[in-house]
Amino acid sequence: MSSEVVTAAPGLEFEEPILTIEGRIRELERLGPANETVEEELRQLRRQWTDETRRIYGQLNPWQIVQVSRHKDRPYTRDYLNLAFDEFVELHGDKFYGDDRAMLTGFAKLDQQKVMVVGHQKGRTYKERSACHFGCAHPEGYRKAMGKMKMAEKYGLPIICFIDTPGAYPGVGAEQRGQAQVIAESMYLMSQLRTPIICVVIGEGGSGGALGIGVGDRIAMLQYSYYSVISPEGCAGILWKSHQFAPKAAEALRFTSAHLQGFGVVDDVLEEPLGGAHRDHHQMASRMKHYLTRTLAQLREIPADDLVQQRYEKFRQMGRFLEADTAAT
Repeated sequence: MSSEVVTAAPGLEFEEPILTIEGRIRELERLGPANETVEEELRQLRRQWTDETRRIYGQLNPWQIVQVSRHKDRPYTRDYLNLAFDEFVELHGDKFYGDDRAMLTGFAKLDQQKVMVVGHQKGRTYKERSACHFGCAHPEGYRKAMGKMKMAEKYGLPIICFIDTPGAYPGVGAEQRGQAQVIAESMYLMSQLRTPIICVVIGEGGSGGALGIGVGDRIAMLQYSYYSVISPEGCAGILWKSHQFAPKAAEALRFTSAHLQGFGVVDDVLEEPLGGAHRDHHQMASRMKHYLTRTLAQLREIPADDLVQQRYEKFRQMGRFLEADTAAT
């Protein structure tokens, strides 16, 4: 393991053993040219880091996965655009109300394939996060997305959607401007577009805010992301009247990548670098690019009529469970 991998910022509570090892590694590396004894200790510490990280991340519970999906250093839509795509040209505005910075849209190239990218954007600094409403899009964000997806269909461009939101913006103004209706309209539109659509949950996939750009021919999730009808805190507030029960809610919701692939809600799970995508943006972007390129090549072979019909049937078949089956799951 190279030393550049060990670069995590102040981490999560369950990562404390990992961070302790990382701290010791940084101390030794700061000493400059090292003798054989220090080099040997560094090799042992790096092996220990690998073993400990693999152990901890191999047994994360659903609430811990939620924490990883929200990590402040996790790659966002714009990071993937910078690392996996070329020639991104951002498109702004919904031609009705304004430009929502929580929804990022534009043309890009994936290798030599021209595509339309639509994705939630949270922002990295507090100023950016405030401007992006922490990834919670307003109605104008979904109207912007719909306009750009129609444009993609017109020019025969595949659509790539990156989902990363705790939910659509819940403010009074958003509701007055038709938040629920515009999400429904976006889902309806995506079900009928005669062009390939790939949707990837890269962090949080919360409620209708995620579903608004989540109807596609292939649905994928990153290994440590979640996709749910409600956040763990929201579920705990409703069922147990306290956000303190969020870990219990996370367990009950069964919204991790492993759960949802088993239920047939998602088609593919993208393995993250050891210790999570926040530790190695470049490696995660490389895996993302490989997946998108391969999947687009498969979808381009399907005639448009068949593509739309398969997409429709895919979502109509979701959610059919017998009580005996779910009890045993």
